[in-house]
Amino acid sequence: MRKFKGFLLILLAFVCIAILILPAVFNKETEVLNPENRKEAPGEFISLENGITHYEAFRKDSAQTVLLVHGFSVPNYIWDPTFKALKENGFQVIRFDLFGRGYSDRPDVIYNSELFTQQIADLLFALKIDKPIDIIGISMGGPIVSEFTNLYPEKVRKVVLIAPLNEAKNISVLNVPIIGEYLLNVYFAPALSNSQLEDFSKPEEHSEWPDKFKPQMKYKGFKRALLSTLRNFINEDKLPVYVNLGKQNKEVLLIWGEDDITAPFEGNARIREVIDCDFLNIKEAGHLPHLEHPELVHSRIIRFLNE
Repeated sequence: MRKFKGFLLILLAFVCIAILILPAVFNKETEVLNPENRKEAPGEFISLENGITHYEAFRKDSAQTVLLVHGFSVPNYIWDPTFKALKENGFQVIRFDLFGRGYSDRPDVIYNSELFTQQIADLLFALKIDKPIDIIGISMGGPIVSEFTNLYPEKVRKVVLIAPLNEAKNISVLNVPIIGEYLLNVYFAPALSNSQLEDFSKPEEHSEWPDKFKPQMKYKGFKRALLSTLRNFINEDKLPVYVNLGKQNKEVLLIWGEDDITAPFEGNARIREVIDCDFLNIKEAGHLPHLEHPELVHSRIIRFLNE
């Protein structure tokens, strides 16, 4: 019996040690964003109230400006084909990394709607964009651009929503202090890059996608920003935001992939009940229809913006 108890104590000690060292084993955040490593990024950088923002702009005098807002974790490269299509069709285009993502700063603040909408307002002011813009948001970017429009209706002409987040996500134990940080470090964050393939209807056609995600994960503050966003943004029902958007009398285009499991396709009904909008459903497309069917999606967006 004593030997058995001794074995249990040793086993318990090993388990405790493993629990303590796992966060260090799985930690990929080994670098701090600075001017040197930011040289890897295309585009430009600008200092705003809450930190440095990484952005890319195609400028064209007198052309209509289109601002592209990405979602929860994939930074502005998610817009590669959209940026190109809009540029080639005569628009002035801006895309940027939300705070905590890509090559933008990861300030130690609460990541919520106020932070992201303020970032957009500050960016437009700094770039001296005075005329009303067209604004496109995907996934989490959907409620962000909608709330920005609600706050600054005079700054927005038309709105495009692609598979917008609308229902509150149940983040379960990630909402529990300490436990949430631990599980994010040892389980959820390490799986993030490969989980990006779940956004496609045919993931086998996008095998390179996870590798594009990994560089941002090495910069300190990325996981903290994601966890704060989960706790202060993702876990909220966004329907009231869309109700208010519907009252702005803006022209809205809603696009959704029928095979979307990240923001389930059925969510389009919730939004269409409160917003009088054009609707484009894409067959054989998941959460990123603009990547799986770029010609179909971009031709519709360009026609909408030009109407």
